[in-house]
Amino acid sequence: FGKQLWKVPTGRRDGIVSLASEALIGLPSPFSNFSALKDNFAMSDLSVHDLVTLSGAHTIGVAHCGAIRKRLFNFTGAGGQDPSIDSEYAESLKMKCKDPKDTTTTVDMDPDSFLTFDNHYYSSLKGQKGLFQSDAALLTDKKASKHVEELLKSPKNFFDQFAVSVQKMGAIKVLTGDQGQIRKKCNVVN
Repeated sequence: FGKQLWKVPTGRRDGIVSLASEALIGLPSPFSNFSALKDNFAMSDLSVHDLVTLSGAHTIGVAHCGAIRKRLFNFTGAGGQDPSIDSEYAESLKMKCKDPKDTTTTVDMDPDSFLTFDNHYYSSLKGQKGLFQSDAALLTDKKASKHVEELLKSPKNFFDQFAVSVQKMGAIKVLTGDQGQIRKKCNVVN
């Protein structure tokens, strides 16, 4: 991208114990419906506005086929795909994720822009090409859907709002006082 989008506070305290079992605690599931997403974000004092804005991070990267298997092959539990996904897009995903048991193959999270941080995710979402069930869920709520439209209209607006929301997210459960430590080397406990 080539420019600073937000300021990252320095001097933060790091934990002294890191457990893999705690890595996913608090993260929303890619299988979540809108209500679950909204509740998950509200537990960290993040709004629907923050939810939609931060979901824009799905414009970058890849996901494993396992995260979309149910959506493609057995959405209702009796076979079939999620009706909220574009049928041509679903077929292209099925060509990559041929085996419903495949957990290693990856697919682009934003089909036309997975290497670029931009607001294209919202265009994909509007075209029913949101990769995760949780992406499609954003269009099931009137307020969230309106915010998708706003972020789609202006890349600058997306970047500005993303900066605000990511800073709010960065302030969740910050260690203070004598909790943790300020590391001399970021990859090693003092």
